[in-house]
Amino acid sequence: MFRVAIAGTGGLAQYIAYYIDVETPYQFIMLSRSAKPGLSAKGYQIVEVNYADQNSLRFALAGIDVVISTVSGAPQLLLIDAAYYAGVRRFAPAEFEGQPSLRPLISDFFDRGQLQALERLRLYQQRIESTVFVCGIFYERFAVGGMASAGIGGSTGISGEGDYIADIRNRKAKIPHYNAANQEVCICMTAASDVGRFVAKAIGMPRWPPELRMAGERRRVYDVVRVAEAMMGSHFEKMFYRPENLEDALTVAEASGNQKEVLKVHSLIATSESRYDFTNPNLNAVAGFVPTPFTDWLRANWTSAG
Repeated sequence: MFRVAIAGTGGLAQYIAYYIDVETPYQFIMLSRSAKPGLSAKGYQIVEVNYADQNSLRFALAGIDVVISTVSGAPQLLLIDAAYYAGVRRFAPAEFEGQPSLRPLISDFFDRGQLQALERLRLYQQRIESTVFVCGIFYERFAVGGMASAGIGGSTGISGEGDYIADIRNRKAKIPHYNAANQEVCICMTAASDVGRFVAKAIGMPRWPPELRMAGERRRVYDVVRVAEAMMGSHFEKMFYRPENLEDALTVAEASGNQKEVLKVHSLIATSESRYDFTNPNLNAVAGFVPTPFTDWLRANWTSAG
């Protein structure tokens, strides 16, 4: 029987908590910087911690077997240290995107301390087993209200509706169409709720491999936009990009001082570099459920919003 600590209380953390609660026998706590009456009302055990205080963290992690982190930066590094000294056996860092091996080792624009976290876990690998949960892009990027509507991605600066590839409401799209090898760009995508379910299923695996990859679907970026067009019943105003076009767009965005646009273009560059594309979703094969198809999810999301 595992005892689990989920670090964080945002949207993804809540999905993980929900599926641990309803589909596993495991006990869990949620680590939070402050009280969360709404989550406590659901019967979840909220443990308030001070990430800058090792004693606070080690006390909270006493008796914990598995930590699932949704916090990044310095707090996560301090959490890893505390997990080591508290005797935690497994730790999954806050990743939940593409494969780490596809990220630049130097000057990764989107790094939020992930590289340091993985290095720290390698330092402790004799006592802590770890894995990276790889899920590609959240479907919620294309939701009404964007990822922010699900309480996800607030620290990215581009969690709003229309911030990534398709501005569905205004019927516009910016498509990184071909990569540097002149191949059509693909992305893997997963609904955040399914990510939570996959994570819950993985907790009790006999062994954690270095990566646990999951995907709702793998599609060409152009096909993602075509799904949105079909749902809206009209063609979008589309701009197609090759890598050189994206570099030009980045130069313009930086010259204008528009930081939001800089973030958006960087996300398209990362997509064109196949950072969110992978094959062999090994967790799909053992999780025991079929993830939600993107077309069904998108239509339900926009229909429910009226």
